[in-house]
Amino acid sequence: MVAHAVKLAPSILTADFGRLQEEILAAEHGGADLIHLDVMDGRFVPSITFGPLVVDAVHRITQLPLDVHLMIEEPERYLELFAKAGASIITVHLEACLHLHRAVQQIVDLGCQVGVALNPSTPIEEIREIAPFVDQVLVMSVNPGFGGQRFIQTMTSKLRRTRKLLDEFNPTCDLEVDGGIGVGNIRDALRNGANVIVVGSAVYNSGASVSENLAALREACSA
Repeated sequence: MVAHAVKLAPSILTADFGRLQEEILAAEHGGADLIHLDVMDGRFVPSITFGPLVVDAVHRITQLPLDVHLMIEEPERYLELFAKAGASIITVHLEACLHLHRAVQQIVDLGCQVGVALNPSTPIEEIREIAPFVDQVLVMSVNPGFGGQRFIQTMTSKLRRTRKLLDEFNPTCDLEVDGGIGVGNIRDALRNGANVIVVGSAVYNSGASVSENLAALREACSA
């Protein structure tokens, strides 16, 4: 079995955009492995967030890899823009791509790592044919569109089953989980196969500093 490094990916969705540079640098200095950027178009999900210009701005702020999660319709139209903006990993939703293999190849050709995301109700069997060609699979553990939601408990089993599928078809592939992860359940996510953990409100909140929150999450990973 392949050993996968645990990576913490703070999502700026819940950061203070009035202090975005400060918030991102706090995550970098606090030991984050990636910066997660949730791009929403108001169509695939209800909310609208930002586009390539913000990704480019973040790229100029930090040395960390940018994990760009496209929650948008027809993502193929914008892949080149996000690659040029500095994305390290581009993740598209299986549900948003009519020709998923083509979108995956497009991302590879742009020189980025490629991820495929699944909504909570999408069966993991849907990724069986694409699994050998991707670097990361993202299991949404909340319905996408808003930060600060509660983890859907049945996603624990889904993580376990996804890791089993990946171990068969692409053992080196990372398994990412996004939504409702904090100190209380991060260890469960890891035990069930996830190794890339998106954390939003668990990092950016008024209860403690970004570095304190990241340290607490790291401690919980090994508890």
